[in-house]
Amino acid sequence: MATLKLKKPAGPRSAAAKPERAPVRGSTSGVKKRPTLAEAQALRLEREARYQEQLRQRFGDKPPSNFTRRDQPEAPRTGRPPQRDNREQRPPDAHRRPPGNAAFDNRPPRERRDERFAQATQPTPADPRDRQERRPRPMPPPPSGPNTAFGPRSQGPAAPRKPAPRRPPSRPSRHSHDDDDDEGPFHAEQPGTMRLSKRMSELGIASRREADEWIPKGWVRVDGRVVAELGSRVLPGQHITIDAKARNAQAMKVTVLINKPMGYVSGQAEDGYEPASVLVTPQNQWREDRSGIRFLHSHMRGLAPAGRLDIDSVGLLVLTQDGRIAKQLIGEDSEVEKEYLVRVNTLDGNALPDSQLALLNHGLELDGEALRPAQVEWVNDDQLRFVLREGKKRQIRRMCELVGLKVLGLKRVRVGLVMLGDLPPGAWRYLRGDERFAEAPTPAP
Repeated sequence: MATLKLKKPAGPRSAAAKPERAPVRGSTSGVKKRPTLAEAQALRLEREARYQEQLRQRFGDKPPSNFTRRDQPEAPRTGRPPQRDNREQRPPDAHRRPPGNAAFDNRPPRERRDERFAQATQPTPADPRDRQERRPRPMPPPPSGPNTAFGPRSQGPAAPRKPAPRRPPSRPSRHSHDDDDDEGPFHAEQPGTMRLSKRMSELGIASRREADEWIPKGWVRVDGRVVAELGSRVLPGQHITIDAKARNAQAMKVTVLINKPMGYVSGQAEDGYEPASVLVTPQNQWREDRSGIRFLHSHMRGLAPAGRLDIDSVGLLVLTQDGRIAKQLIGEDSEVEKEYLVRVNTLDGNALPDSQLALLNHGLELDGEALRPAQVEWVNDDQLRFVLREGKKRQIRRMCELVGLKVLGLKRVRVGLVMLGDLPPGAWRYLRGDERFAEAPTPAP
């Protein structure tokens, strides 16, 4: 048996067929109609009439004297609320509120609270028989002998106490200590003393520049006392220590080793040539760097060369932020060895005589000053090995010219105990924590 299904007519339903829906928010959620002025006045009169009828039902024709309408403004309060007469005998339950509605007491709650507090704190009237005049008790006469209540004292009148001499006021220092009587650093030009910063540089604690930065910060102690004044002088036997903040500042400084290629200068840019420091980038860091130090842009701040390499020379170049390393390598009294491999050729084509080779080891002068002894020996037919303990400008090239040699190539392969090794040209690495340019000096017994 087939079933017929009727299709709904297409198109929107008419508004008449649509059933009315209740408002979503309720019948009172719509916009209220504002009453007119006449309607508002009529409502006000109706409320006033109902209020007056309630007053007549409650109080009669005459309301209490302390009654105030709830729609009247409160009179300004002046002074404290009136106090009741103390002579009036109050019933035991006078503090309680009389029964009935709040209309019996329409004062503000604060006035009622103040009045209840005053009533509770009123003293009860005392019996007149208790009000007798009290006479002061006579004080005992002072003892004729000395006072022995706090221990024995010497007999007789005490000698007048002399006032303590006044010291001139001194400005307190934020680095002052309790041991002011101890002998501290000297500040005057006394025999045998030296500047604190110079003494720290001699001991290898810090460079002079670092010491001058640490002293005003209070990071330097002499015999356990903080010295915070620049120019302080100390004796050679005084013990100098630095604060942990200074040690942390030193630990953050880095030293970079570069295999400088030809065409770069050691220090500032000159004649259109770039300094070797431009090679210190994350891309040029040696992949086999085992220092464990991560590159930071702050490592470039204050990075200076500790020694020179000519623009035509290649090999190991040291850049450092640590003033101690710079002084160790290029100081006036530096004893750190620098080793070079030098490819040479004689000017006349003949072999170099042994006497000239001996002069390279010792006996030459430059700029009117005798050179320190060096170690010079042949590595092969055209290559010499130089080991120097000083670093004058273009020293090896000028030494070779004095004995009839022409330098074809120069490469530095060692600085102190640090070798160039397999570091590729143009690459760089950090100085490891276990590497030193020189052995630490053994302390004197």
